[in-house]
Amino acid sequence: MKKLILFTMVALSINNYGIAQTDQSTNTVTTKVIAVDETDPRYATVFGVKVGGNYSNVYKTSGSSFHADPKFGLALGAFVAIPIGKYFGIQPELLFSQKGFKGTGNILGSPYELTRTTSFIDVPVFVCVKPTEFITILAGPQYSFLTKQKDVFRNAFTTIQQEQEFQNDNIRKNILCFVAGFDISMKSIVLGARAGWDLQKNNGDGTSKTPQYKNYWYQATIGFRLYK
Repeated sequence: MKKLILFTMVALSINNYGIAQTDQSTNTVTTKVIAVDETDPRYATVFGVKVGGNYSNVYKTSGSSFHADPKFGLALGAFVAIPIGKYFGIQPELLFSQKGFKGTGNILGSPYELTRTTSFIDVPVFVCVKPTEFITILAGPQYSFLTKQKDVFRNAFTTIQQEQEFQNDNIRKNILCFVAGFDISMKSIVLGARAGWDLQKNNGDGTSKTPQYKNYWYQATIGFRLYK
């Protein structure tokens, strides 16, 4: 009887030891290393230049007698794309950008035409989403500094041209905007499309300039990328 009890205790001890060994083996932690594909362009900091054009007009004009039509202008500058992971990034840009409009209206019952070309230094800062290697979706604020304004005024009696240059010492000439769009990347070439609009009127300092308005524009560019 004593031998039977001793044999049983030994068998149970061996079995418990085996279970303990099995539990330890199942608790092994496996570390998985995920390699970053540094050849993917979405991980690269990119510098580039771009050139294209704006198709611009104005909205929220003052006075029901004023009507505006769109006009074309030049857009060119540089950009830098800074990745934050594979799918996100930041892209600030520095652009020379011409906007404006072709307007018609009446003064004391006499019709007139006004063509206004405004030259800005635009500084957009985009938040980027990169769902694929080739497409980037962008949106963000833009601060625009008015540097020059050219007006051509015509009526039945005269044609007047006036050009002004500014030092950006007046809030009316510095405008907060919002811009959104996308880029399509093909190796070193980038095709860009943007839509933007002013969030402030052109007379932010309270002056009574005529006409009072906000800009909106569509922009198309072709760019060339230089990797870091």
